[in-house]
Amino acid sequence: MSEITFGQYYPAKSVLHRADARAKLFMTFLMIVFLFVCKNFVSLAVMTLVTVVAVLISGVPIKSILKSIRPVLVILVFTAILNILYTKGGDVYFEWWKISITQKGVFTAIFTIIRILVLVVISSLLTYTTTPTDLTTGLERLLSPLNLLHVKVHTLAMMMTLALRFIPTLIEEIERIMNAQKARGADLETGNLIQRAKALIPIFVPLMVSSFRRAYELAFAMTCRCYTGGEGRTRMKQMKLGARDFACLAVCIVSCAGVIVLNKFLGTVI
Repeated sequence: MSEITFGQYYPAKSVLHRADARAKLFMTFLMIVFLFVCKNFVSLAVMTLVTVVAVLISGVPIKSILKSIRPVLVILVFTAILNILYTKGGDVYFEWWKISITQKGVFTAIFTIIRILVLVVISSLLTYTTTPTDLTTGLERLLSPLNLLHVKVHTLAMMMTLALRFIPTLIEEIERIMNAQKARGADLETGNLIQRAKALIPIFVPLMVSSFRRAYELAFAMTCRCYTGGEGRTRMKQMKLGARDFACLAVCIVSCAGVIVLNKFLGTVI
């Protein structure tokens, strides 16, 4: 559990840390969308290269990036196996009974693994380089047109950011409860699926109690500070897009345009 780093902020003085939160949110959304637009390995390589460059200039340690990838390793292996076994086409590499491994299956598995890895890194990089406060403000500013439809954008942005911010806190709480239960002799790692599921009940009950207590304390603290929502609130720091933000946006947009061009000329590989 302690290896899960999603939702954590890593303080540094990189270009991405100083960039406007709105620009980073828009670039993250754009990168994720065009990551699924990629239809061949060349266009996927472009998105991967942009992501690697972003990681290098972010100042976030590679170790932290790898930690964010570790929780999805099981998903990667499971997805790869399914693609290899059930995707048919091209040269046959291996065949036995009803099982066959083909060229298209292998290519699809590799393509999917790279896509998921880049997706996880892009998402983690957003939270690593953006504070929860900036993330809330950026989301609220981007979603501000919804105010015309009487949508409480500030409340929505606050809820999303708080949920994201408390992921590491809940993970730490789960680990603390599990250690406490193990110290009392609880066996959480052996037995069949039903027995292990029953063993998790002593973890979920105190976790729910702790979560409700934290929520109440947070609501009480916000009430004591006269928090009444987004209406009429001002901000100490005003967001302003600078040359740095426009340069990053230009690189992102050019990369996405390159994906479209490569898809058109190289076609679909998988």
